[in-house]
Amino acid sequence: MPTSRRLVRLVALNAALGLALATLLALPEPAGAQPTLPAAASRARGTYTMLAGKPRTGSGSAIYLIDSVNQETVALRWNDGKSLLEGLGYRSISRDTGATPGR
Repeated sequence: MPTSRRLVRLVALNAALGLALATLLALPEPAGAQPTLPAAASRARGTYTMLAGKPRTGSGSAIYLIDSVNQETVALRWNDGKSLLEGLGYRSISRDTGATPGR
């Protein structure tokens, strides 16, 4: 009798897990990292260039990431104490030049 009870419990558990899985698959949600904007307004895939240089202020070196497709620049520097990259600044090249970003 104990073996048949265990079997019934395992079958019931498998049925409940199968029902839960079927419910999750029937109700798909968009991934959280995907853009929620319409396709025409979403950000274009970037093409990046990285340059090293000296920042205008402070000491040390900086890296500049340039996205030529979206016409944006980000300046970063390495913080040894925290072991991470810190943002120094952001510039929109298209806003500076008046050009329209995109391919």
